[in-house]
Amino acid sequence: MRLITKSGMAVQTTSAAVPRALEPRLYLDPEVLAREQERIFERTWQLAGHVSELPQVGSYLTTSAGDQPVLVVRDDQGDVRAFRNVCRHRGSRLLAGSGQCKKAIRCRYHGWTYRLDGSLIGVPEARTIPGLDKGELGLFPARAEVMCGLIFVNLDPHAEPLADMVGDLASRLERFDIPSLEPFSPWNGTQPVNWKIVVDNYLEGYHVPIAHPGLMRLLDYQKYDVELHDHWLWFDAPLREKRSANRLERLYQRIVEPMPGMLPEDRDVWRYILIYPNTAIDIYPDMLTTWKIEPDGVGTTRDTFLCYRSPDCGPRTKATQRINSRLNTLVHKEDVDLVANVQAGLRTRGYECGPLSRREAAVGWFAERVRASLGDA
Repeated sequence: MRLITKSGMAVQTTSAAVPRALEPRLYLDPEVLAREQERIFERTWQLAGHVSELPQVGSYLTTSAGDQPVLVVRDDQGDVRAFRNVCRHRGSRLLAGSGQCKKAIRCRYHGWTYRLDGSLIGVPEARTIPGLDKGELGLFPARAEVMCGLIFVNLDPHAEPLADMVGDLASRLERFDIPSLEPFSPWNGTQPVNWKIVVDNYLEGYHVPIAHPGLMRLLDYQKYDVELHDHWLWFDAPLREKRSANRLERLYQRIVEPMPGMLPEDRDVWRYILIYPNTAIDIYPDMLTTWKIEPDGVGTTRDTFLCYRSPDCGPRTKATQRINSRLNTLVHKEDVDLVANVQAGLRTRGYECGPLSRREAAVGWFAERVRASLGDA
C-alpha cells in the first residue's frame, strides 16, 4: 500500500495502522442517509456520462446526484452545462433519458420554455400570471466539468473544481484517450444493501482468495497494490504469468491484447480507480468500464455500468471483451451475495467491526472521508 502525500511523494505504509471501519449504524440508519444526501451527494462530483452522449448543441442527458435529478446539456457555445432537472413553475421534471432538445428546453406539463443557458424565455398566457418575472425564474444551475471525456456534475456552487481535486489523475488517464472511446453494453441494476457496503467491497482485495476463485487464478494477489490520494485511489492488479486451469480464463489470458491506444505493458494489468465518493473506473487491456454506485434508500444500492472501447477494435478484441464481461459478471454475482451477508450481519446487536488488515487500507481511507463529510452525524 502506498499513501500519496500532497506533495505527490509515495510513502510505503505497510506497518501503519489502518483507520477503523465505519460504525454499523451508519449503514442502517435512515437519518444518516438523509445527512449523506445533503453532505455527500449534493457536495461531491457525480459521474453523469460520456462526451459522446452530447454530440451537438441541444444534446442532453439526465442523471442524478443521490436523489436529486440533474439535467446536462450542450449549450449554444458548445459548452457542457448542468441544471437541476425541475421546471420552476410546478416542479415537473423537464426531461428524461437522453436525446436532442434542439434550441430550447420545454416543459412537457405547461410549456414553460428555457434557453440552453437556463434562462426562462417562454410562458404560455404569461399576462394572466400576476408578478411574473422571467429573469428570476431561470433553471437552478449546477456545476459541470469534463475530465478525460467523462462528464461530472456537482450541485454545490462553491465546490472545489474537480480538476484541482483529482490532481494528476487526469494526466494518468489521458493516454487511454477516453474521449475517443465508444460506449457499449450499458447495464443498470440494484443490490439489497447500503451503498457504502458496495464501495467497501470494491476497495479491497483481502476477500479475493476466499470469495473469488476465478480472480485468484487470474490476478497476482501478492502484487495487488493500491495508492491512496486525498480524493481518489488507484489499484494495480497484475495478471498472473501462469495460465489458469479454467478454460475461459485461460483463453482470456492467451488472446487478450491492448486495444488501440494502449501500450504493450497494459496487456498484463487490470486497474481499478475510485473517485470519492462513488465513481469507479476500471481499466482493462481490452476495454474500460465506469460504475456509479448510488443509494436507492438506506438498504438498496443502484448500480449504473457502462463499457467503453476503441472504435477501431477488431474481432479478436471484441471476443476478449465478451470473455471479460462473462468473467466479471460472475465476480459481480459473487460480490452481491457477499455484501448482502454483510448487510444482514450488521444488524447483530452488540457487533462492532474488528481491526482492518493492510489490504483493507482503502476501506479505512473511505471511512475517514465519510466521517469527515458527515460531521457530527
